[in-house]
Amino acid sequence: MEAVQTFGRKKTATAVAHCKRGRGLIRINGSPIDLLEPEILKFKVYEVILLLGEERFANVDIRVRVNGGGHTSQVYAIRQALAKAIVAFYQKFVDEAAKKEIKEILVQYDRTLLVADPRRCEPKKFGGPGARARFQKSYR
Repeated sequence: MEAVQTFGRKKTATAVAHCKRGRGLIRINGSPIDLLEPEILKFKVYEVILLLGEERFANVDIRVRVNGGGHTSQVYAIRQALAKAIVAFYQKFVDEAAKKEIKEILVQYDRTLLVADPRRCEPKKFGGPGARARFQKSYR
């Protein structure tokens, strides 16, 4: 069976994409991609499909499982998982030239589609309300 599994991460959200030969279905947590909430961020996920053209997704089925993080982080994790899945699938089962072409299009548009953003939340320390802010000091 021709299938690849990739993941996308953003902050604490993790999306795992399972990509196999099929007829162009893309599902996120079991529901179709067009039912993705929030509505405004839906285009962030569609960016990958619009950039590469629908014909590249026509012969693959992609199932994405996503958990952790908030709405925005999950959307960014999903788009990264999708982009990485299509690149990995083309590398493994199609040809290197097509994969290189796809990779170039994606990296030129937005590097975070293939490379994870390493920023994380800094832990809170004592002596203040947050990671960097300190409690107000009084002299009398």
